[in-house]
Amino acid sequence: VQLQAFGGGLVQAGASLRLSCAASGRTISRYAMGWFRQAPGKEREFVATISSSGGTIRYADSVKGRFTISRDNGMNTVYLQMNGLKPEDTAVYYCAARILGLPLSVEGCDYWGQGTLVTVSS
Repeated sequence: VQLQAFGGGLVQAGASLRLSCAASGRTISRYAMGWFRQAPGKEREFVATISSSGGTIRYADSVKGRFTISRDNGMNTVYLQMNGLKPEDTAVYYCAARILGLPLSVEGCDYWGQGTLVTVSS
């Protein structure tokens, strides 16, 4: 499956953005999906994940209450709604898929999309 993330940009602190991850080549309905991010000079880290049915969702503590992950299996797309953005949210955001289980770690992902850059100015 090929994943393509888009929707990043430059925003001011407090603003909102919605990232999308469009899949092609195969339906994502059987995959758990996740969002990760990598800030400059830092390791890639987990942000949010959603099970194949959408019934199980997990967030990193740093984004809980501000970010919302969702999916539309009919559209073969996963979303990350980001509200109340902070400068520390600045990073390249990646979507990922996992065949079995939730993608909670970088090592646990089977497929990756290219990233989309989110820059939050103070």
